[in-house]
Amino acid sequence: MSEITDYDMLSEEERKQRDIEDRKREIEEQKALPYRWSQELGDVDVTVPVPKGTRGKDLTVVLAKKRLSVGLKGQEPIMSGELCKEIKVEDSTWTLEDQQAVHIHLEKLNAQTWWENVLTHHPKIDTKKIEPENSKLSDLDLETRGMVEKMMFDNQQKQMGKPTSDELKKIEALKRFQEQHPELDFSNAKVN
Repeated sequence: MSEITDYDMLSEEERKQRDIEDRKREIEEQKALPYRWSQELGDVDVTVPVPKGTRGKDLTVVLAKKRLSVGLKGQEPIMSGELCKEIKVEDSTWTLEDQQAVHIHLEKLNAQTWWENVLTHHPKIDTKKIEPENSKLSDLDLETRGMVEKMMFDNQQKQMGKPTSDELKKIEALKRFQEQHPELDFSNAKVN
């Protein structure tokens, strides 16, 4: 059972107001960072502004499984620290765009999680409020589409207090077993 938070005790209107305030604070915190970032489920893109005219040889960029550092040679790094989650180093890249921004593409090791931040010591975002770009179920391969549809169905059922697809299968199996064995009494049986 999940624990009740002060957020759960708020009225619908108070929750909306809290969400607006939290989102404003999040935006301000993110604007204060020396970089911009965005993410999809499988990757994170970071853009770090550098002085106009910067060349690749002027940069020091370190991409490691759990660490990222970007800076100009001989100076304090613009950003440096432990990554929020691990990356696939061999699939992650960086490029210098228009001699004024370093674009870093990080492939997530776990492509099924949202990151709260890029570097662990930077402000976090509320990953529960992320609204991913609308992707069509038809864009997914059949296996993934089936998993997503099942998860959506199960989530909907839970919200309505109804059995999930797995629970429905168990109930159906029990019904079939009862039909085949009418001599057995299942009136006190609990399905779990």
